[in-house]
Amino acid sequence: MPTTKGQIRAYWLGALLNFAGFQFGYDSGIVGGVLTLKSFQNDFRYTAKQNTLTQSLAVSLQQAGAFVACLLIWPVISKLGRKYTLALASFVFIIGCMIETIDTHSRSAFYVGRVIAGLGLGSATVIVPMFSSEMMPKEIRGKVGCFLQLSFTFGVLISYWVDYGVSIHVASKTMQWQIPIGLQIIPAGIIGLGVLTVPESVRWLVKKGRYDEAWKSLSWIRGSDGPEVQQEMDKIRAGVDLELQASEGFTLMELFKPRYFKLCCIAFIMFMFQQSTGATAFAYYGPQYFKLVASGNTNTNLLLTGIFGAVKVLGCGVFVFLLANRMGRRKPLIIGAAVMGVIFMVNGAVNQSHPPKASATAPVPPSGKAAVALVYLFVIVYNMSWGPLPWPYVSEIMPTRIREPGIAVGVASQWLFSFVYTLANPYMVNSIKYGTLFFWGVCNLLIAVAAYFLIQETQGLSLEEINAKFDGTEALLHAKVSNETEGSNFDTTTANKERSRVHESNIA
Repeated sequence: MPTTKGQIRAYWLGALLNFAGFQFGYDSGIVGGVLTLKSFQNDFRYTAKQNTLTQSLAVSLQQAGAFVACLLIWPVISKLGRKYTLALASFVFIIGCMIETIDTHSRSAFYVGRVIAGLGLGSATVIVPMFSSEMMPKEIRGKVGCFLQLSFTFGVLISYWVDYGVSIHVASKTMQWQIPIGLQIIPAGIIGLGVLTVPESVRWLVKKGRYDEAWKSLSWIRGSDGPEVQQEMDKIRAGVDLELQASEGFTLMELFKPRYFKLCCIAFIMFMFQQSTGATAFAYYGPQYFKLVASGNTNTNLLLTGIFGAVKVLGCGVFVFLLANRMGRRKPLIIGAAVMGVIFMVNGAVNQSHPPKASATAPVPPSGKAAVALVYLFVIVYNMSWGPLPWPYVSEIMPTRIREPGIAVGVASQWLFSFVYTLANPYMVNSIKYGTLFFWGVCNLLIAVAAYFLIQETQGLSLEEINAKFDGTEALLHAKVSNETEGSNFDTTTANKERSRVHESNIA
């Protein structure tokens, strides 16, 4: 177990890194509400007929930028390290936000700002889970990894209430939409400056052969330089050495070797499933969805969306602080998807049998209240399963050799399907209406079945043990660690046979 000082430092690093989650969440929630403000519509001069297209592009183009960033950022991460690349990503995001905030009266300029902000945001979402998993002690790695989703939900919560606040208390002029958009710069600045106060990733430093710096980094994050920390350092070096020896001179074609290709596919599928739950669509288009199920006026829908954000934080907070280290990874993902599927099917049936009447003044009917309650129940389940868990899971299963491109593949999938669903969602809600709820229900039920066969448990294992579990090299890892920590004679014959077996399985 890490010392008290080590735990404090680990949680500080986790909280600092996961300001990126807050930044991501705030941006996700703020746009849907801003797009409903008359002041924004007037300044950017588009008609009601152009509303669906504007909503679709304003949200989805940032996902497109983030998707591109995920594919391009990993060589930069490998070259510069985790902390300085994260600082750079924050700077890029700030530039994009500044373009968005300026009243150019040009939707094209706003779209450009969204794409640039997406480049910074997408880069950060690759770096954060990687940095976190490489630095956290295994006893709290899952909990701290889930901070990304907790901070995301908190960012969403703040954004919803900012939207509601400006809609009620700020005159319908340019400043009304500039306030919520411009506030995005604050968390980005905190990340960019704050990350300079922490050390670089231990495993990245080991991979670069900078062992003295790696030891200082590990001693800092564990709050100790005792025998247990020294043994952990030996194990990290052993694991990294095995990865580097298994295949020298990395090329992208390595990702197509059976072992690595399997892991990349798992990462891709995990985040595809996360987006296919429907939660991101609700995060971006909360007011529009509450109009679908409850048919209230703009302020009522923004209020319901604000409560939706509070429920997200509550559900995720309970999971992260009370349940994350008790429930593991596999069971919550399977059961969560099944429960969400049932909730969506029931909600779709309620909306089909008792469709809300379009009215800006009538109170929300009982059927609408039931539908809203089901949405709140859905988001609680999501934030105890597919919301937080894919982030630590994908970062855990990637070996050091392909950690940068492997996590980039997974996060790129997240942004790719986020782009697809946010682009299509306004058209889905406008055309098939309650059928959108049935669509998400079917997706979740299929996810539950697939997760049963796909996901292995990783809780309580070190990264090196997880890699050995997927690779079948536990014996080699333990032999190498024993050699380095006890000074025993390393069985090179057994080790070479094991390396040959792994190499042959990779190229088969």
